[in-house]
Amino acid sequence: MSVGPDSTAARVALWRALHLEVDAPPHVIEDKIGLTLLAPDPAWRQRPDMEPQFTKVFRASILARARFIEDLVAEQLERGIDQYVLLGAGLDTFAQRRPELAQRLKIFEVDQPGHQAWKRQRLIEAGFGIPDGLRLVPVDFEAGAKWLPEVTRAGFDRNRLAVLSSTGVSMYLSRDAIAEMLREVAGLAPGSTFAMTFMLPFEFADADVRPGLEMAAKGARNSGTPFISLFTPAEMLALARAAGFKSVRHVSADALAGRYFAGRADGLRPPANCEEFLVATTG
Repeated sequence: MSVGPDSTAARVALWRALHLEVDAPPHVIEDKIGLTLLAPDPAWRQRPDMEPQFTKVFRASILARARFIEDLVAEQLERGIDQYVLLGAGLDTFAQRRPELAQRLKIFEVDQPGHQAWKRQRLIEAGFGIPDGLRLVPVDFEAGAKWLPEVTRAGFDRNRLAVLSSTGVSMYLSRDAIAEMLREVAGLAPGSTFAMTFMLPFEFADADVRPGLEMAAKGARNSGTPFISLFTPAEMLALARAAGFKSVRHVSADALAGRYFAGRADGLRPPANCEEFLVATTG
């Protein structure tokens, strides 16, 4: 078996599965495919990082960002855009869960070589297979490899419109690496759309959320992937403008809560001022 996903990607997939088990309908997304691929020990639900109440707000944040990206891809598809690139794809399962959309797209999932080999193997073993339009693109970022040449070799046309996403990644990258990624995307075909999450400095978060953030940061540091880059919305928008994007906007967690969690009786909603979105358009 090839090297599997890192602990963060696995946790995200398990939280998405946990949503269906512990949160009342309507569900923001329905995704147990990541759980199937991971095939964890049956006791996974008893892990401290799966405790339903403590992880509630962070689970909601994961759900909100996944749903927002899927809605954005569907919207861009209606505009005629047929290329979708996921930078740091992890255990994303869009291609398996939304075949009615995926079959109209060329999807390029970019991640570390070991993870991509593992995911390819598990998709086949679990009976999902590899759809014709899906490209699992291995890029060894640790060795300094660049994603754009690799997706181009895999069939991406940088002269055609595309939608690109990067979620749950920026906090692990240096500011210089983020600026370089933004410049690369900003140089793609005019009218392309890029959506990226970023994490705010912890002091902006509500007091009841900070212990969870600090625990997450400690876990990331102990696993060798510390949080490096945190941004205020103004800082992130300025960085994107400097990279050359034609238009940039900030989508707050409050906006996502209003869009996907309004009227819930269980109080499920993403935390404000924690992880939010940059949405930028090339021009």
